[in-house]
Amino acid sequence: MHTRGMADTTVKIDSETRDRLAALAAAHGKSLRAYLAALAIEEENQLALGRATAAFRETVGRPGIAAAFDAEFGAPPAAGGTRAA
Repeated sequence: MHTRGMADTTVKIDSETRDRLAALAAAHGKSLRAYLAALAIEEENQLALGRATAAFRETVGRPGIAAAFDAEFGAPPAAGGTRAA
């Protein structure tokens, strides 16, 4: 099955790598073509998640961000059931 705009392309890889990819595809119940397409999407998603994680960590690491969040949304309960100041 071809998707609109999809072109057939030949990629040369060694037979051991081809066999490993084919085995992985079969284990996922997919054709090699479908498995590689899904693998590319997953890798793109992982890269985007990594960038988002880095941006989040940078933001929450800034001085005053945690206090501003707590002021806006309420601090979580501290140990012992009382709210943090």
